[in-house]
Amino acid sequence: MSHLPKTAVYAGSFDPITNGHLWMIEQSCKLFDKLIVAIGENADKKYTFNLKDRIDLIQNTTSKFSNVEVTHFKNLFLVDYAKSINAGFIVRGIRNYTDYEYEKSIRHINSDLARDITTVFLMPPRNFAEVSSSMVKGLIGSNGWEKIAKKYLPEPVLEKMISYTKIISRYE
Repeated sequence: MSHLPKTAVYAGSFDPITNGHLWMIEQSCKLFDKLIVAIGENADKKYTFNLKDRIDLIQNTTSKFSNVEVTHFKNLFLVDYAKSINAGFIVRGIRNYTDYEYEKSIRHINSDLARDITTVFLMPPRNFAEVSSSMVKGLIGSNGWEKIAKKYLPEPVLEKMISYTKIISRYE
């Protein structure tokens, strides 16, 4: 009997990748043979980091996982992207009740579009439950933000954010 590799896709904007994202990736690597971390591009969204920087940051923070591939997609529903790369699973995180309600609806729509793709929900531990890229970006600027952000960001991301803020402060 042949073993078909279980491939999952974990998608997001990852602007920037946080320790919460990293927890999701680590858990997913234990569950699946291959994990595609895919940056979904949205032309209507303004990003702090460009696509190349986000790819580099994800690759730098996930290099210890041999079964992770980092890529991007645009102009596709996530479920259609999953089909295009032969992923049988979509991984989504649920941090709170609001996430649950939203993700449950999307899961049902995805099931209507592709019954053969299974959505797997992971719930991060309490110390990551409130962490989001937006929350972390909201810390920047106040005195001592680096010390606080260090709890929520992988080291390469924190370094990039510090250098980014130094560049911006030169022009203010």
